[in-house]
Amino acid sequence: MRMTIEAVIFDCDGTLVDSETVAASVIAEMLAEEGIDTSREQILLRSRGEKFARFVAELCESWPQLDADDFTVRYRRRSNTVLAGELQAMPGAVELVERLGLDKCVASNGPRDKIETCLAATGLLSHFTDRIVSAYEVGSWKPDPQLIWHAAALMQVEPARCLLVEDSRAGVEAGLAAGVQVVGYRLPADLQARFGGRICYADDLAQIATLIGRR
Repeated sequence: MRMTIEAVIFDCDGTLVDSETVAASVIAEMLAEEGIDTSREQILLRSRGEKFARFVAELCESWPQLDADDFTVRYRRRSNTVLAGELQAMPGAVELVERLGLDKCVASNGPRDKIETCLAATGLLSHFTDRIVSAYEVGSWKPDPQLIWHAAALMQVEPARCLLVEDSRAGVEAGLAAGVQVVGYRLPADLQARFGGRICYADDLAQIATLIGRR
């Protein structure tokens, strides 16, 4: 199946860049420093696609010794340093973005400084210099569709003519609510069953180019 689209909206974390595993490792280390034993995999399950403030609030509910504001400030400082030095692009991301030949932007639940740090570390920033939409600036987080609508408006393309590439439940739900076409990237089986035929699926970013006829 090929799609007819005019622009592509990319999620950032876990779609263009492998930041989720790096961030989860940082969080697990910070929690270990507080005497809290949890794994990177457990953090990933709790945080993927979630608004960070809500995720931290849930951590504080589980471990009341944590202070949400302090934890957030220390996490942002530490994670940006680690991301700048260790982050890798997802396999095929650079090649896809370079060869796409369509207008494109990044729409992420993360703050702009983190998005820019991630894109710069992986050589992708130059492709999105004026095409970054942060939920912190829009004031709306996935699964709310406002972030996706804002991205489409930035590119002056009707939502129905946009393709959203997402790896999380919240992101896919935002795309469906916004009326864009959606590709679920590396979605686990339970989410594929949940969304069924309402979206397309890809386990490899190279498949995205094939779907839109840009091989």
